[in-house]
Amino acid sequence: MPSRLLRIDINCDLGESTHQCPLPDQAALFPYLSSCNIACGFHGGDPLFIEQAIRQAIAHGLRIGAHPSYPDRLNFGRKPMPLPPERLQAEVRYQVAALKGMVESLGGRLSYVKPHGALYNQMAFDEPTARPVLAAVKEIDTDLALMGLAGSPLQKWAASAGLRFIAEAFADRRYTKHGRLASRAREGAVLLSPEVVVEQAHRIITGQPVATLDGASITIQADSLCLHGDHPQAIAIAQAINTHFRRHGIQKSA
Repeated sequence: MPSRLLRIDINCDLGESTHQCPLPDQAALFPYLSSCNIACGFHGGDPLFIEQAIRQAIAHGLRIGAHPSYPDRLNFGRKPMPLPPERLQAEVRYQVAALKGMVESLGGRLSYVKPHGALYNQMAFDEPTARPVLAAVKEIDTDLALMGLAGSPLQKWAASAGLRFIAEAFADRRYTKHGRLASRAREGAVLLSPEVVVEQAHRIITGQPVATLDGASITIQADSLCLHGDHPQAIAIAQAINTHFRRHGIQKSA
């Protein structure tokens, strides 16, 4: 049992199924989360699956975030797209505004925005990419927070734009020694074993160094911990983390 109370938000990317490309049923994940990032339709998700995810999030009392991306269904939003700033701002504004409207029409509230995939990774370290996204979020609702990579320059840029920042770490991904997420193309970048994921999650939450893919170690200070809903072991990982939290007196809290 830790000597001090430990709390962390547990979030997951959801609502990414389409009728052309359905993902395994993710309904079993909701009880293990405190927040969820719901796809906006540009990398995955379609209106019916998005609506189902929103309804489940509301039923489980989860904090709801919008999960916008580059307009790139072909690559699931995981390849960079060099868009002009005004187009990127419009693409993000459209996605977030649409999801916000759906959430509110179903009786919920949108709390934050977490970009997806290549957009998430690029804007964490590239200010020209970050600025149009920050502007779009602020134009829609100044009360919305931005969820982004813990320890990245994006935290400073969000603050300067007047947006609250939710620092996010990843339980099921390896990092580089520079604090970036290791490319999925590299062997070992995605952690497959629930036991290994739980170990990394515990080290992040308790402030212990985390091993990187290039043989170094880093310490990550985070407000939220991400589990990927499309991970082949997603439900087993969520259950293992929940069991570990209960055993060690760690609470999940948005």
